Amino acid sequence: MSKYDPLWKWIKENKTDNFKLTYAEIESIAGLLIDHSFLKYKKELLDYGFKVGKISMKEQTVSFEKT
Repeated sequence: MSKYDPLWKWIKENKTDNFKLTYAEIESIAGLLIDHSFLKYKKELLDYGFKVGKISMKEQTVSFEKT
């Protein structure tokens, strides 16, 4: 089980193909602070039918895309 499993499950159940979440929204859904380990864990999202698109440090957002 990954520390980001709650986030991955939420994304899968969201029923939206392409969308953005703020860092704050991700932290709220995942129940933990987003950190650099997110870059390592993001590949797990492929198992849920999505991938991480653009990560904007300036806007503090992450784009998600259905695969």
